[in-house]
Amino acid sequence: MSSKIYVGNLPYSVTDDTLRHNFSEFGNVMSAKVMMDRDSGRSKGFAFVEMGSAAEAETAINSMNGMSVGGRSIVVNISRPKEPGSGGGGYADRGARRSY
Repeated sequence: MSSKIYVGNLPYSVTDDTLRHNFSEFGNVMSAKVMMDRDSGRSKGFAFVEMGSAAEAETAINSMNGMSVGGRSIVVNISRPKEPGSGGGGYADRGARRSY
């Protein structure tokens, strides 16, 4: 089991520090990062937390999944690697034509 956790359905007010503080109750938090929209600078409503061990990650998932944070029921589970070819679209993915 991995020690990297996906945290979804977060209120936009949650920060990296808030996340780190909340998950530190379950062990050593190696990193906590709320994903931000590049253009607006606003939270995307999800984050990744890396715990010190797989056992700490499992404890955090079991304790935090479904908890109410800011009136929202958060989703907490093991982070899965991004599927190749999904999202992230480059220039060609938008159907734009380049003229040379």
